[in-house]
Amino acid sequence: MSSTDPTRWTAAEMATALAGGDLSAVELTRAHLDRIAEVDGTAEDGVHAFLHVDADGALAAAGAVDAARAAGEAQHALAGVPIAVKDIMVTAGVPTTAGSRMLAGWVPPYDATVVRRLREAGLVSLGKTNMDEFAMGSSTEHSAFGPTRNPWDLERIPGGSGGGSAAALAAHEAPLATGTDTGGSIRQPAAVTGTVGVKPTYGGVSRYGLIALASSLDQGGPCARTVLDAALLHEVMGGHDPLDSTSLDAPVPPVVAAAREGARGDLAGVRVGVVRELDGEGYQPGVRTRFTEALAHLEAAGAEVVEVSCPNVEHALAAYYLILPSEASSNLARFDGMRYGLRVVPEGDAVTAEQVMGATRAAGFGDEAKRRIILGTYALSSGYYDAYYGSAQKVRTLVQRDFAAAFAEVDVLVSPTCPTTAFRLGEKLEDPLAMYLNDVATIPANLAGIPGMSLPVGLAEEDGLPVGLQVLAPAMADDRLYRVGAALEARLLAAWGGPLLDRAPALAAPARAGVPA
Repeated sequence: MSSTDPTRWTAAEMATALAGGDLSAVELTRAHLDRIAEVDGTAEDGVHAFLHVDADGALAAAGAVDAARAAGEAQHALAGVPIAVKDIMVTAGVPTTAGSRMLAGWVPPYDATVVRRLREAGLVSLGKTNMDEFAMGSSTEHSAFGPTRNPWDLERIPGGSGGGSAAALAAHEAPLATGTDTGGSIRQPAAVTGTVGVKPTYGGVSRYGLIALASSLDQGGPCARTVLDAALLHEVMGGHDPLDSTSLDAPVPPVVAAAREGARGDLAGVRVGVVRELDGEGYQPGVRTRFTEALAHLEAAGAEVVEVSCPNVEHALAAYYLILPSEASSNLARFDGMRYGLRVVPEGDAVTAEQVMGATRAAGFGDEAKRRIILGTYALSSGYYDAYYGSAQKVRTLVQRDFAAAFAEVDVLVSPTCPTTAFRLGEKLEDPLAMYLNDVATIPANLAGIPGMSLPVGLAEEDGLPVGLQVLAPAMADDRLYRVGAALEARLLAAWGGPLLDRAPALAAPARAGVPA
């Protein structure tokens, strides 16, 4: 540990310190609560990563971990380590809004399976993080409660929809966070904040208690600052859940062992495929430069790098923006002002249910949610279903076949995570299509149900902002992500002389002792 400030440690380092009695869970939790109070602020004057900070609950949970440890009880390796939870995961006794006015003030009576598993492992939840409304967005500007800001530059976006979780990591407000990924909402925020994000194989992490956007695409996953930390959290979150009909009845892949093996830096015998269609025009020069350098590091580690083609991924974006709105239209129909959530009753006598629904939805949903609901309703309507939704599902099958063919030749696939670095707040709000294009490289993995990781590979020379590399693997081969990601991370850390976040502005991470800024 190169710093005396525990908020600068990795989650693995925190776990070691807690187990060794170097500090208590309460002390560690207080340090992070103090950091949140110092930098999080509001949408106008801070990072605004959190929508709700559960200070009392966090300290109580930390105290319970300390008491159990003092009594000699067996504990999980991460017991006492703080974590931030994306506000799309229902949490008993804590407000859960999905970033929408529709659920403002709602306090669930139960925990999502992921949240329950975190509690059982003894992780300490600091609170709920900001997000685009119902996970619809790529910038966290579509939150009903104001945008989150990127700790590298407070005038830029932290990605979306899970920008709050990624920003909390980059600002050292939490060492771990949960996210959900429907079309890149874990990986894209990781890329633009210089952190690590993983979308597990579809069904590898329970969706029970995750407020649904698009049920065939949504997937919970870990967010962290290092590949090993992500693996440790993945192991806690993953596994079969009988409460989720889409949950895979299979053990969690050996992600922690793979991360530890990869950290040795040896990728001999690993074949890495560069997806031709995900490295084309429209990519920022600095993104392409860092990506090319990362490929050289992979080769230096012993991997064989070859080019592969997945021709149908060029159509993935169009297919996704028919499938997702269609499923969103169906899932969000439950928010009607009749059963739970916001209810707006128009003035007048003999108000009808339809009028209440209309007034509630007009007030409760933001512009992006309305846009996608309308598009999805149209795509599912009589006479258009086969032409739009049905055709999009056929493209989805072609994308899956492309990936299957590619993985017959290589072990993993790589691409830039995003075409550009973080753009400025407000820059793309008036152009939804430009916003959607930001997810062009991440969406195919969701259509195919395969796992993907984003990890930082440096800073773009044009703006000094983080660039992410995406690694994809076959379904249920999540461990390959961690082996390749950890090997690349180890080589990059050696080249940089320390973590990338140590180069961030003072708000994000003052330099650790002994590590140059």
